[in-house]
Amino acid sequence: MLQQAIEDALRVTKRNITRFGDQFPHVSTGDEHYTLNDNTEWTAGFWSGILWLCSEYSEDSVYREQALRTVQSFRRRMDHKIIFDHHDIGFLYSLSSKAQWIIERDEGARQLTLEAADMLMKRWREEPGLIQAWGREGDAVNGGRIIIDCLLNLPLLLWAHEQTGNDAYRRVAELHALKSRRFLVRGDDSSYHTFYFDPVTGDAIRGGTHQGYRDGSTWTRGQAWGIYGFALISRYLKSAEMLETAKRLGRYFVAHLPEDGVAYWDFDTPVEPGTKRDSSASAIAACGLLEIAAQLETADPERLFFQEAGEAAVGALAKHYSTHGNEQAEGLLEHGAYSARAGDSPDDYTIWGDYYYLEALMRLERGIPGYWYERPVL
Repeated sequence: MLQQAIEDALRVTKRNITRFGDQFPHVSTGDEHYTLNDNTEWTAGFWSGILWLCSEYSEDSVYREQALRTVQSFRRRMDHKIIFDHHDIGFLYSLSSKAQWIIERDEGARQLTLEAADMLMKRWREEPGLIQAWGREGDAVNGGRIIIDCLLNLPLLLWAHEQTGNDAYRRVAELHALKSRRFLVRGDDSSYHTFYFDPVTGDAIRGGTHQGYRDGSTWTRGQAWGIYGFALISRYLKSAEMLETAKRLGRYFVAHLPEDGVAYWDFDTPVEPGTKRDSSASAIAACGLLEIAAQLETADPERLFFQEAGEAAVGALAKHYSTHGNEQAEGLLEHGAYSARAGDSPDDYTIWGDYYYLEALMRLERGIPGYWYERPVL
């Protein structure tokens, strides 16, 4: 099943290289065609990551050649400072230039990734002690705002610390992770999407949501970001505290899944005929669950739970939500939700869902864990 799913992904990706040219897919909009952009969205890195994963699996050079073209595009984006007023710089450069460094040890790719880490560091706000998610410094609404998605951007800083020995990268990542753990993770192991702080004093104001059902609900993609994000931070910091947080969020996610094993877009949304799923949330969670299992000792009684939960999530996606057999498909997973609350691509392809689905498949089939941290050099 795993090999077949990966082969399907290779075929879709090869067709998409011709379809997309040098543009980057984002989401589809009801017509099963990806909207394309010139490397301006926060999601552009996921296409690059898919290409690198395909390149590692296949001997066909077409995937590597296109992956290199995307890295060149990210070089231009950095040189011209194109749309960096957000925290998603880790999503952009971990899966593009850092992927090239991990695979090929290309020094230019390493330097570009370090520049990206420096760009993310500019979003650190010392007074409230956080990485500002959106907007410019001093923004009246967003100046003291964090979101759970940022946990997946912190590995870029922790990698930069490993590469350079500069403790500032680790300090910022660790402080932001601790703040996220304290304020975004609730006592019942669910999570807030976003939290507001006074940008001057750092005083906590309130939890809320941008894409969830309501402020106190649990947006499933946010919960998935938390599972994987805290697990990756645990790997870098060797932190039992961070790993336990990832496990708490993971147990909650698994316990609240519907019968077919793929999440609705929010765990608290009323379920009725037509309620939207978010296959991308289950794909992200699958990677996080498998990452947790990878950090546990073989004899740990919880290791089998997380491993099997990750495998079950991948299996449910492959069986019920993949585009297997659709020769016109541009996406790998159906029924992803960009923003169901806003009606923005609520039941469509999402390029991040495709990436995490393929990463989870590659973890299980080849032991390749994506591009969030260094691997042993063979």
